[in-house]
Amino acid sequence: MERGSAAAGSGAAPSRGEEAEEREGCAGLWELPVELCERRPECGRCSRPQKVCLCPFLPIHPLKVSTCLYIIQHPAEESRVLRTVPLLAACLPPDKCKILVGRRFSEDRYPELATVCRNPNTLILYPGAEATNLEEVAVMSSGPSVMIIIDGTWSQAKDIFYKNSLFRLPKQVQLKTNISSQYVIRTQPTNTCLSTLECAAVALTIMEKNKSIQETILRPLQALCSFQLQHGAQIHHSKEHLLKNGLYDKPMPKNKRKLRRMELLVNNVKI
Repeated sequence: MERGSAAAGSGAAPSRGEEAEEREGCAGLWELPVELCERRPECGRCSRPQKVCLCPFLPIHPLKVSTCLYIIQHPAEESRVLRTVPLLAACLPPDKCKILVGRRFSEDRYPELATVCRNPNTLILYPGAEATNLEEVAVMSSGPSVMIIIDGTWSQAKDIFYKNSLFRLPKQVQLKTNISSQYVIRTQPTNTCLSTLECAAVALTIMEKNKSIQETILRPLQALCSFQLQHGAQIHHSKEHLLKNGLYDKPMPKNKRKLRRMELLVNNVKI
């Protein structure tokens, strides 16, 4: 019945002779050689294609830091071409930058992470009403710290933070800064939203009390953006900038909560 209905809806069904002719006409196509798509060889240190390797912009030796970073990476970030976490990891010793990929982190599956989250010297970098400014915490810090940073879009980071009870155990901190993101090849929600690499650079500079750390970690990001812009990429202004200047050309969301967030962006209200 379904096949008959489909044929009736699209006109007369082709005869067996016509079907045979069509198969014969396509027969040669199946014999054509298939060209395999090979990924470009990647640099083992910066994870960039070898032809656009950014190692010349990385520190010759990993930075000496006492703070250990745990990067909690959303799976969607792992496949992004222009991700910043590999550049961050290349700047630090392997034991000072550990990357865990996933959405849900239970104590049973991640016992090491659970131990880290229960450590009184562990901080989690996530803004909010309950977060303390990192500068205030750094002043009182007396020894090496561990910092957890969530890598993903803002909605992905929010989902990971609120749906994993382990991440409510460490002291919550935030960055109090007015610097604008240099990651200009990706759209940010507001002018002061920073990429994971930039957050880590600022946080390590505060925790280690060493301003040169920020400059060193940002150097490969600046080189990445410069290269992309020279080869056709466009500068991405923040959503806040586009809305305030009447340049936002996408349909406004129908969801009331999302629409309210966009109104707050336009009116300079912190969200």
